[in-house]
This record gives sequence, C-alpha cells and structure tokens, in this order.
Amino acid sequence: MPWHLEAPSPSLHPRLTLLLTAVASSALTLGAYQSYTLLSRARRAAQLKASVHEALGDEPPALPEEKRRRLLQEDEGEGYDEELIREQLARNYAFLGEEGMRKVRKARVVVVGCGGVGSWAALMLVRSGVGHVRIIDFDQITLSSLNRHATATLADVGTPKSVSTRKFLKSVAPWCDIDARVSLWRASEEGEQLLEDADWVVDAIDNIATKVELLAYCHKHNIRVFSSMGAGAKRDPTRIHITDISLTQEDPLARSVRRRLKAQGILSGIPVVYSSEVEADVRLLPLPQDEFEKGKVGELGPFDDFRVRILPVLGPLPSIFGLNAATYIILDLAGKPLTNPLAAKGRRKLYDKMARDLRAREARLYTNGVESKLPISEHEIEYLLEDLSRSRSSLPPHPVLARPTLVRWDPARPLTIDNIAVLSPEDAEKHEKEVLKGGKGAEEVWGEEMMGIMERRGKEAREWRKAWMES
Repeated sequence: MPWHLEAPSPSLHPRLTLLLTAVASSALTLGAYQSYTLLSRARRAAQLKASVHEALGDEPPALPEEKRRRLLQEDEGEGYDEELIREQLARNYAFLGEEGMRKVRKARVVVVGCGGVGSWAALMLVRSGVGHVRIIDFDQITLSSLNRHATATLADVGTPKSVSTRKFLKSVAPWCDIDARVSLWRASEEGEQLLEDADWVVDAIDNIATKVELLAYCHKHNIRVFSSMGAGAKRDPTRIHITDISLTQEDPLARSVRRRLKAQGILSGIPVVYSSEVEADVRLLPLPQDEFEKGKVGELGPFDDFRVRILPVLGPLPSIFGLNAATYIILDLAGKPLTNPLAAKGRRKLYDKMARDLRAREARLYTNGVESKLPISEHEIEYLLEDLSRSRSSLPPHPVLARPTLVRWDPARPLTIDNIAVLSPEDAEKHEKEVLKGGKGAEEVWGEEMMGIMERRGKEAREWRKAWMES
C-alpha cells in the first residue's frame, strides 16, 4: 500500500499540528535521501562490475565493440591502447618514474622453473609491466601444486605449468609478450638460445644439478641471474633474505649449490633469496615400500637426477621467495637497484674477526708474538664455517655457534684448511691449553669420535680445495 499523509484534525492544537507536519516532512525527506543513497550505491556497484568485466574480456554486450578492441585486442598495426596500459600500470609509473618504466617495459626476463616460486615471480613481473617474459618448465600442474602455485586452478591440473601460467598471465596483461616452453633447461645449443637477449634470468629450479648448471652458465656468459634457494620445509617468513650466494647461511640447498659453484671457480656475484631458518620440524615424506620394489629409486622420477619423494611445503613461503625475486629484478631494470641488502651485513666482518683471532693465536704459540699472513684465504675460512661446519662446532653434538673460533687441530702439522677445527671460544682455549701447549693428544682430550670427524672433514676439505685450485 502506498504511503499517504492525512490532514491533521482541526480539533488538534495548532502547535501539535505544526509538530506532526514537521515530523511527516522529515520522514519524507529521510526516505528520499535513503532512496537516493541506495540508487547511488547500486550505480557505483554496476560501474565497478562493468570495469571488472571489461578487464576480463567478458563485459556486457552493451559495451561498444570499439572499447573492447582498445582494451583487449591488438589493433592492426597499432598495438594495444597505450592510454589503458598506462592506467593499469599507474602505480608502477608513480613509483619508478617514466624512465624507469620505459626500461621495465622493454625488458626481457626468462623464468626457469614455473612452480610455487617461479609462477609468483612471473606473475609479478608481468603485473609490473615487464614487456617480454619467457617461461621454461617441463612439468605439469598436479593437485598438490594448487597449495602454492600463483595461477593454477583445478581446470589446469594435467596441463603443462608453463602453458597454464601463460594463459593466466595473458588475461592479466594481454599486451605482454609471453613465450611458454615445455622444456627442461640444459646447457645445450637449445638452452643457450632460450637465454638469448635476456636482461635477467630467474632460477626457480628445485633440482641441484640443473640449478648449478644454469647458474654457472649465466655467470660465465655475463647473463644476470637471480636464484631462489630452498623454500620447502620452511615456516618462518621473517627469516627470508636477499643476499649474495657467498653470504647464505643455514640453508642446505644454498650450501650444496655454493660448494658446487666454488668447485667451478664461482665464489660470488649471484644474488639469491634464501631462508636462514636454522631448523624446521618437517622432512621429506618417506617413499612407500612398493615404490622401492619397482626398481632403483633414481629411475622413478621424470629424470634420473630428480628427487622422487615429496618435500612438505607451506604454501605462502614459495610465494614470498618468488615475490622477492620479482622485486629485486624490477628495481634493477628500472635503474633503482636494491643495494646492501640487510642479510649481507656483518658476515664479512665475522670472517675477518675469525682470521684475526687465528692469526693472533698462531703468533702466540709459534712465532713469539710476531703475527704473519695466514696461509689460508678468506674464501677458505668462509668454506670452513659455512659449508664444512655449517656454522656449528666441530665437536659433537655440533651446536650452533654464536662466536665461532678457528684453531689448529694437530700441532705437529702445518696450518692448512684440513687441519683446522671450528670451536667455541671456550673449547678453543681448552684445546690450546691441553693439546697445542700441554702436549696431550687430541684423542685423549676430545675422544675417538671427534678424531673420526676431523679425519672425514679434513679429507673433504682437501678435495674441495683441490677442485677449487684446479678451476
């Protein structure tokens, strides 16, 4: 029933009549205002919905075809509408400036590996305006990929990761040149061609051998490459850093990569994202017994040197790694590089202090207080601490050391990389007092188990140094 107002009864007091009239007028005014507000909200919601449809390419039929072509289709000989592209990238232009965005938009980036890390890196490179992106991955989307992949949906399960990612990225930035390759990168003629003219390469490979192969190739051919270390089995986002490969710590994958690169004479010069989380309470999931019964475990994967077991992954962590990679590269392309990342500070100072303390100890024991140059280099000290000892004491149970100290192990042998122990300051003082000065045998002081540890580590150090010197 429509609203209507009845005239006040003549018998009512004039003031009461006036009051009722005012109340009725206020009610009408409030109702009109609310109706106007609701209509305005509906109009704004419809406009927003229409803009979303436009961006997705499925706008209502009433939208003029010309605007559809401007937004999503390449006009003959004219390309995409520059005004609309600039509007989409407006926040990037505000941050990086005209010249910075000009460099970003003409850049060519190759993303090798399109899983939880690489897909996020590729997504943000494209969203940030990088004009040419090549995605290389041999694998397919699985159901278990969906907890961390940037673009995959249920509909993509069973399709190649690179192809699936390209499809999504083209819906975000149809003007971007995106090349999807279903391939495993190798240092072959084909692999070299895939990296031609690349301004940056993103290494998001989870296989050590292939990762090292790519990093070594890029380093030796002066191709800038940013590498992602291990995001699996990590849970602490506050421990994720960007630094040089030579300064990584507490990351098993980084440690293995670093050692293999050093054997090829590559000591530094590769920026990486890694986690310094000391330990996670998750491990590789065990391989079922029936898989072992099928034959050699190495033959069960898609390639002989790829792992078979599933590494537990907390979904958000790989995305953070990928976003770090994209951010670093975008800033560098724009001429605003990230300098002196926090994680790189202080590590060289630690190596210098360890060298000074060792030099002072050697002078005190063997040269009457006269210090001389150490027969081991800073890179060898770095290897002893980061790779061989993993920032832990040589003494079992190998606790993490807040103040690691180097000390000669066997006083009858020269100070070489295979005759140095990493100890706490307290244990180093005990070793100096009882073994180096007191004449006791190391086995008498530290036990048989420690002797075996030092023998094994000494052999490993000699092999590493030989490979390093020959490279």
